[in-house]
Amino acid sequence: MAKKISLISTLHYWKLLFRSCLFLAAAGLYFYDIANGVESPLVHFDYSPIILIAIWWIFIIEMILRFFPSKLESMGCQKQFKKNYIPSRKEFEHVPNPGAPKHPTLVVLASWVLLNGAIFALFFAGIIDEGILVLIALAYSICDMICILFFCPFQEWMMKNKCCGSCRIYNWDFAMMFTPFIVVKTFYTWSLLGMALLLLITWEVFFRIHPERFYENTNLSLTCQNCPEKLCHHKKSLRNFLVKRSKYIKNSINKK
Repeated sequence: MAKKISLISTLHYWKLLFRSCLFLAAAGLYFYDIANGVESPLVHFDYSPIILIAIWWIFIIEMILRFFPSKLESMGCQKQFKKNYIPSRKEFEHVPNPGAPKHPTLVVLASWVLLNGAIFALFFAGIIDEGILVLIALAYSICDMICILFFCPFQEWMMKNKCCGSCRIYNWDFAMMFTPFIVVKTFYTWSLLGMALLLLITWEVFFRIHPERFYENTNLSLTCQNCPEKLCHHKKSLRNFLVKRSKYIKNSINKK
C-alpha cells in the first residue's frame, strides 16, 4: 500500500520545483546579459535587480526561520531545540554509524573544500565569472533538495547515517550552498553567506552543548515511530522502482 506523502515532504517537493525555476530564470538572465554585453552578467545591480533581490529575500527568510522551532521543517534541522528533545533515559555515548570513516564530518568538509577549491581555481584563472558562481550556488540549492528527497552522497558515501533526521550536518546546507559567494563581493551575496555561517555556528554550538539531542539512541524524536516525514518509505519505493526498471531494461536488451 502506498504511503501518503507528509506535509513536510510535500513542501520539499515545492522547494525543489521553485528552486529549479529560480535557477532557470537566473540562467536565462545571465545569458541575456552576456548577449547584451553586460560587463558583470547577473551580478550587476543596474541590469539584474529583480532576480538578485528575489534570491536574497527567499533564502534570507528561509535561514532566519531555521533559528526557531517549526512544524514545517524537517526534524533533521530541528533536533537541536529543547522542545524537540525526548530523552531516552540512556546515558549519552557517541556510537559511530556502521561503515562510516573515523571522522565523517571532516571527510565531508575536506571533499567540499576540494570541490569548491577547483571551482575557485577556474574563477581566478578567468575561465568562469561571478555570474557563473551565482548559478553554481543556485544549482547547489537544487542539489540540496535532491539530497533530501532522492539521494544524498554525503549520507550514502561518507556519513552513513540512517536518514535525514539523524544527519549530523543538516544545518550545514546553507553554508555549503553559498560557498561560491566567498569571492562574489556584493551586499546580497556576502549577507547570505554571513547568515549561513551564523546558522552553521549556532548549530555547532548546540552540538557541543547538547550532543544528546543529535543522536537517536538518546533522543526519541529521531526514531522511526516519531518521524512525521516518513521520507524513507518514499526513497525505498523509488529505489525499488529503479531496480525493477533497470532489470526490465536489461532483460529486454538480452532478449534482442
